[in-house]
Amino acid sequence: MDRNAATSLIERLTGCPVKQITHMSGGSFAEVIRLNLSDGRSVVAKIASSGKGDLETEAEMLRYFAKHSPIACPDVIHADQDCLVMTYVANDNRMSQSVQRDLAVQLAAQHQVTAPKFGLAFDTLIGGLHQPNRFEQSWVTFFGENRLRHMAQVAHREGQLPASLTVRIDHLIQRLDHFIDDKPQSSLLHGDLWGGNILCQDGRVAALIDPAIYYGDREIELAFGTLFGDLGPDFFGQYHEILPIAPGFFEERRDLYNLYPLLVHVRLFGAPYVRSVENILERFGV
Repeated sequence: MDRNAATSLIERLTGCPVKQITHMSGGSFAEVIRLNLSDGRSVVAKIASSGKGDLETEAEMLRYFAKHSPIACPDVIHADQDCLVMTYVANDNRMSQSVQRDLAVQLAAQHQVTAPKFGLAFDTLIGGLHQPNRFEQSWVTFFGENRLRHMAQVAHREGQLPASLTVRIDHLIQRLDHFIDDKPQSSLLHGDLWGGNILCQDGRVAALIDPAIYYGDREIELAFGTLFGDLGPDFFGQYHEILPIAPGFFEERRDLYNLYPLLVHVRLFGAPYVRSVENILERFGV
């Protein structure tokens, strides 16, 4: 679908002419645009590149997140494989100390939404990439198989990750029970918690976008938030007051959990992230 077709679709859905179209950042496999309507409303549309993306799954994730998380997200207006239309959420891009503290309170509440197993009833996406969510009773098994092994093997098949590193990741998977708890609380996770997916307005969190949802150890979410420095001391101080973070997270488990988003980035962006993967494997002795 091109912009003209998307514009016509949105005018039919809203019953209102489109007044202005603005390109927005984001969207690995889709163009993201804001459409201002003549009555003052705005919507956001993702338009998939030809034969790429899975916007119906993105919509399913947003609907699940909206139903189960206490944190706001855009409402889905329309979804098919080629076009996802959502409500627009105002965002001032100011990740202030008060936003960090507000996010901590809201995310701690979300992490208290739990499930009896690790995974989800349907597979999801992260950065447009397939993310399997087969239910497991064991967190070690879920993280090892559905996250590390899956992403490493696909990265290798696509020519992004050397065979030697996939072997080393296999060795790490065999030792995961030395480093992480097999039965942590299974919390609802946003799954792709970095700064670009945190919308803020007037010192508070306005919404989270682009979820990659499943139920898992909340520490993997906290770790991802540190990968690019998005979550800082104000966040962690407030979060720890509500849900204490066990010793060893910052010293060890954070790096282990960030191996997964780094493998995602290897697939999305290639060679620059391979060395980061190797550094973590060295850190854990494989």
